[in-house]
Amino acid sequence: MEFLEVAKILAQWLLERPCLIAVTTIETTELSLPSRIDAVDGAASAVAEFISRSGISEEAAFRIDMAVREAVTNAVIHGNRQEESKSVELTLRSSPDAIEISVHDQGQGFNPEEVPDPTKEENLLKSSGRGIFFMRNFMDEVDWSIRPNGGTTVRLVKRR
Repeated sequence: MEFLEVAKILAQWLLERPCLIAVTTIETTELSLPSRIDAVDGAASAVAEFISRSGISEEAAFRIDMAVREAVTNAVIHGNRQEESKSVELTLRSSPDAIEISVHDQGQGFNPEEVPDPTKEENLLKSSGRGIFFMRNFMDEVDWSIRPNGGTTVRLVKRR
């Protein structure tokens, strides 16, 4: 069979079988915020606007808001130590499967496993130390990485 005949048969075969082509749209937004505590509200507002376009449920939006507030607060206070020469970077991604938010500071980094468990009796009355606990409970995935050039990135994922 010659090439042209094979091409015609293949073209006819394709025409007889409808194909679905999935188009995946991913929206990404990047923000740079000053290392001040008042940046937390600005970050939360920007994230709320971003996720409002994603069609995510009200409950999931609340959980994302709480986790972002905790992550940005930790970046400003613990990571950057409120040094105004440093910034907090946010990357927001929306895909058909999930919302992913990364919060990056310019601090020294830390090991989240070394943070005391806030549910242990000796920590219950402490006024701080619950941020990581909240993030882990509000989101489907939470992980940390320390960049070689400095800073910690927390990645928050909420699946649809």
